[in-house]
Order: sequence, then C-alpha cells, then structure tokens
Amino acid sequence: MAPRTKESFEKIRTEKKALILDAALELFASEGYHVTSVSKIAQAAGISKGLIYNYFESKEEILETLVFTTMEELLDMIDPNKDGVMTDEEFVYMIDMNFKWLEANSDFLKLYFAMMLQPTVLKLVEVKLMELTIPVFKVISNYFDSKGCENPMIEARYLNSLLDGININYAIDPTSIPLDAMKQKVLQQYAPYYNSI
Repeated sequence: MAPRTKESFEKIRTEKKALILDAALELFASEGYHVTSVSKIAQAAGISKGLIYNYFESKEEILETLVFTTMEELLDMIDPNKDGVMTDEEFVYMIDMNFKWLEANSDFLKLYFAMMLQPTVLKLVEVKLMELTIPVFKVISNYFDSKGCENPMIEARYLNSLLDGININYAIDPTSIPLDAMKQKVLQQYAPYYNSI
C-alpha cells in the first residue's frame, strides 16, 4: 500500500472533522449543549473519544467551530463581495439566501436559538459573536440610511428580528411555514427600498 500523500491526509482530516461537527450539531440541537458529552459525540460520529481530541481541544471548541463557521457563512450572504456596502441586488440576494439557507440548516437554528436562551452557553461565544455581527448591522443600517430611512439602525434590527422570527418558527415546525410565501412577503415589505432593481 502506497503511503498517504499530504493531500489525502488533509482530505481524511477534513472529512473526520466534518463528521464530528455534524454529530455534535445534531446532538446539541436535539439534546442540548450541557447534556451532550464528548463521549456521546464520538459515539454518534462512530469514532473514538480520543480521536476527537486530535481535532478539537474541548466540547467548547466544537461549539465555537459550529457557531462561528456557520455565522461566517451567513454573514457572507450580507456582504458577498466584502466591500462594506450593500447594493439593491445584494439586499434582495440576502433575503433570498436567508430562506434558501434556512431550509438546509434547521438543526443549526435549533442550536442557535437554544444557545441564545442559555446564558451559560451564550457566554462561551458571546464576545466573538458580537464582533462578527456588529459590522453586519452597520452594513445593513448604512443601506437603509442611503435609502433615506428615518431610523436606519432600528430598521436593520427590525429586519433581523423579522427574519429571526421566521427562522425560529421554521426550526420549530418546518412543515407549516410556507417559505416561498414568507420570502415574497418580506421582499414586498421592503420593495420601496430596492424598487430600482
């Protein structure tokens, strides 16, 4: 048998890490962060507990990786070209991608909203989460400001709350939330801001 190349080693490492993260996400979402042990994650991933520590130092690091990797993915939807300016096209893209992402990530949403309601869990990620989200609110607020909105930061927070409300309802009961109709309603509500498209 030929020795593994650096590329094949990295591929195996990436696959194992993804396996651990998927198992952890499912357990954190269904059983809760505190109840889920590293042993349970290892068992769900079909690997040894010791092997997890080759990839992550602790359960906290697994949580942080899940949260921050996913949050960065979400934040890329808001400013895909990373220029700090939201255009009309990017605003519509953000709404559209929120709904597409929502369908594929209900387990993360369960974890995210459960985490937000548990101060001891939120404390593990709170500082970095704020570092990631504050600039995003500024981009959205600046967009509304450029459109002549009277209270742009309030509008940015309102939009976030509106989407969070849809997201949490979908996470709780995905079968009864008509996502396409909801998306159209949000786009219709904000149409006066981007009517130049």
